[in-house]
Amino acid sequence: MANLQCLPPSVEPRVSDHIDHIINMIKQILDNNCAYVVGGDVYFSVDNFPEYGELSGRKLDDNRAGERVAVDERKRNPADFALWKAAKDGEPWWESPWGPGRPGWHIECSAMSAHYLGHSFDIHGGGEDLIFPHHENEIAQSRAACCDSSINYWIHNGFVNVNSQKMSKSLGNFVTIRKVIEMYHPLALRMFLLGTHYRSPINYTIEQLNVASDRLYYTYQTLRDCEESCQQQHKNSGDSLPASTLNYIQKLHDEFETSMSDDLHTSVALAAISEPLKVMNDLLHTRKGKKQEKRLESLATLEEKIRVVLSVLGLLPSSYHEALQQLREKALRRASITEEHVLQKIEERTAARKAKQYEKSDEIRKELAAVGIALMDGPDGTTWRPSVPLSEEEAVVVKT
Repeated sequence: MANLQCLPPSVEPRVSDHIDHIINMIKQILDNNCAYVVGGDVYFSVDNFPEYGELSGRKLDDNRAGERVAVDERKRNPADFALWKAAKDGEPWWESPWGPGRPGWHIECSAMSAHYLGHSFDIHGGGEDLIFPHHENEIAQSRAACCDSSINYWIHNGFVNVNSQKMSKSLGNFVTIRKVIEMYHPLALRMFLLGTHYRSPINYTIEQLNVASDRLYYTYQTLRDCEESCQQQHKNSGDSLPASTLNYIQKLHDEFETSMSDDLHTSVALAAISEPLKVMNDLLHTRKGKKQEKRLESLATLEEKIRVVLSVLGLLPSSYHEALQQLREKALRRASITEEHVLQKIEERTAARKAKQYEKSDEIRKELAAVGIALMDGPDGTTWRPSVPLSEEEAVVVKT
């Protein structure tokens, strides 16, 4: 999580440290006539909570009793769920007013969130598979314990698919974050994930991860070039920026704020930086761009605004230079070659071009491009950068 630049939680509570809070909440639910005791078990009574089903849209007749256990015939309604379960051999247990036992599947979430956040708070999240029964039951027991309990926003994320199949251990297509970041920069994975709205299913493929990695490299390289250009040359102060630059800045601000305010639409927010990055590359590298009035001031301001966007999205590295180097190292690892090998190939290609052996020169370029190493010819010679492997790039173009 730290490698992905996810902020750490303020609190990471353990259920075993909150048994007293759980027992007290169950007592409150019993006092409010929304639960009953059967032989050391305590069940929530859905019949006594008319709002049951409002989150999932299910009616009581549609609900199944539970996902993990067989129906208990002692229940008054098959949809009733356990708040406290009597102790069984081999299971942990705690003393309670109903005898030794342990909390049910749902009650700990309500008790701990109420303890740390209060009975009403803004955001509650989880996978879409938790809408029913887990979150539905959380709402019921929380409101049964405290009528003022409420959540302002429910955030449910879509499933991860692998090559259009649901990711699961049974299918053998399960991929861990640790495994992915052995071959890809962690922020490339983060950019890939942010490229799909969180409520939608996301299709994990190596091809799309390569595209995200390539896009991240392009972003950081542009910002690094801008940083170096502004450091080497003196910026003038005084007059305002050109109208075109101000328009790009305002458009970026508006698109970013609108998309993030629209249920955290990160894919649109990411797309908003594409045009400013192109403008920056024009100012940095084209003959026309280099002649533009207030060029350096425009570059510095655009870089600053994009930096804000990247920071909010958790995509801002501590150093563009270090991130670019890490991206290059990961690309070499994926290609199973060393940088020395790439430089040797560049020398061979340069010699072939000097000898007018253009077919051999093209073969070397294509050989490296096939494994995700792109050669860049410039006034100071040939350099290399990571890229989408050529065969994959062609496949993506065909699909689109």
